Amino acid sequence: MGIVAADAATRGATAPAAGADAQGPLLEFVASDGSVQRGPLASTWQVKFETRAPVRVVRSLKGQRNFSGWWWSATTGGHVGFESWLEREHLMLLDRDPSVVGISSQPFWLHWTGVGGTQRRHAPDYFARRRDGSGLVVDVRPDGRIGPRDAEAFAITATACEQVGWGYRRVGAVDPMMAANVRWLAGYRHPRCYHGERADALRCVFTSGRPFGDGVAEVGDPIGVRPVAFHLLWAGALNVDLGRRLTDASVVTTSGRGVR
Repeated sequence: MGIVAADAATRGATAPAAGADAQGPLLEFVASDGSVQRGPLASTWQVKFETRAPVRVVRSLKGQRNFSGWWWSATTGGHVGFESWLEREHLMLLDRDPSVVGISSQPFWLHWTGVGGTQRRHAPDYFARRRDGSGLVVDVRPDGRIGPRDAEAFAITATACEQVGWGYRRVGAVDPMMAANVRWLAGYRHPRCYHGERADALRCVFTSGRPFGDGVAEVGDPIGVRPVAFHLLWAGALNVDLGRRLTDASVVTTSGRGVR
């Protein structure tokens, strides 16, 4: 996934580390009532940022070079914004991650005093809530597009996350084959693609591992079975090597994981 920063997550959220700046950087966010609030990291880190509205509006303007939009999340049942194709790919991977139970885009502004006393702010791209209660903050930026100011912002964000027990990732390019396969499976992420009886049969057929096309044909009419199989692959209930092109010859196995 192009992760270059260490994941600082702990098991569950924890209080700011002893000896840290008493106030730390300031967080500015949209409260549940729609008002904009700001406070020290030490007193705002427990906010449920995965449910907050973005601090920046996703815009589509004529002539803009990036592609922005909204992703329907199978994790949240709602839409999450993205501001580039690369952001969409990482949002897609977060949505497929079974350890993630909540996602929001541009969850807060982080304010701090930068080099030379200048006032700086940065809005991370995503906040994810993990199943164990801990948080994960994600910044999306290709390796070749990180200038000095960006590097400072990412370093400040990583330090802030570490102080409160959140994980932090700065991610870059996604493996093209992985991205293509997951984009295909994402087309079957909606619960309407799930069928209990066919899903049970598919889990049984692929227990020992066999080519995808053969297993699907054994369960029944591929027109009705394939969407269920793709849904199970999206959810991780079936396993396949997504680093290689997904075809009928791809060997699929049962993972033992349920469907969210």
